[in-house]
Amino acid sequence: MTLVQLEYIIAVDTYRSFVAAAEKCFVTQPTLSMQIQKLEESLGVKIFDRSRQPVVPTEIGEKIIDQARTILTESKKISEILQAERGELTGELRIGVIPTVAPYLLPHVISSFMKKYNKLKLQIWEYTTEQIIQELKLGTLDCGILSTPLHDAGIHEMPLFYETFVAYVSQKSPVYEKKMISTDDISHEKLWLLNEGHCMRGQVLNICNYKHNQSKEGTFDYNTGSVETLKRMVDLNGGLTILPEMSISNYDEDQLGHVRYFKNPEPVREISLVTPQNYVKKHAINMLKNEILNIVPEKFKSKKKKEVMGFSI
Repeated sequence: MTLVQLEYIIAVDTYRSFVAAAEKCFVTQPTLSMQIQKLEESLGVKIFDRSRQPVVPTEIGEKIIDQARTILTESKKISEILQAERGELTGELRIGVIPTVAPYLLPHVISSFMKKYNKLKLQIWEYTTEQIIQELKLGTLDCGILSTPLHDAGIHEMPLFYETFVAYVSQKSPVYEKKMISTDDISHEKLWLLNEGHCMRGQVLNICNYKHNQSKEGTFDYNTGSVETLKRMVDLNGGLTILPEMSISNYDEDQLGHVRYFKNPEPVREISLVTPQNYVKKHAINMLKNEILNIVPEKFKSKKKKEVMGFSI
């Protein structure tokens, strides 16, 4: 049994295809198939059911693959120890970020991070929370930046900051006349929402108790995947939307005139750096964590007089 063979069976399990797994491992498909067959012969079991498409592990194969993931993770920690001892950051770091955080946080973080650690290659994907969790468990991502708590025993959470939610209100809305607002002020307003699959949608619904009011006359539900589209819909069609505070950092004076903060306790979302429970690249991930904490405003680092909004995936 070799580490390469374990890498190959994990790749086939991840991509459910011998061809795709070979491409990801940068070997020919016959080479990958031959090595997996050798492993199966040495163990005396079939790891994959090749009669099914896409290919799936056998019952014993699933257990072997789970253990293979653990073995490979532990083996990679040796190079992590050496890098930390030398004060180096090399290789690559694969990060998944939810779309409602990525454009407002990452440009600042990446610029500063890469100046300090220019030998490290960053690979970044914008995914929904559900996608990030899945990719972390498969091992195709090293860490994620998303909203928590997730209530998932397989995921390790490192809270970073608590971002305030604000309302962006049309001048036509009665709420526009208020300086500070409460959840009761917006529960009957026309509300523009992100579409299904975004954790922020669930958080906004919890802020507004909106599920209880969808049948009332005057409420309206529009779905989009873009925070910026929500703002434009309010500008053109009235009503209001709920935005994360970092998204308004570049607003001009006129745009800020449409922003209303909530009375205490302010609704916030907890943003965390998440990894699998047994994870590698700890040195790189800790440096990323420190860089994020250097960028975010100090007021985001405390949850005093704030209420963390939950959500379900």
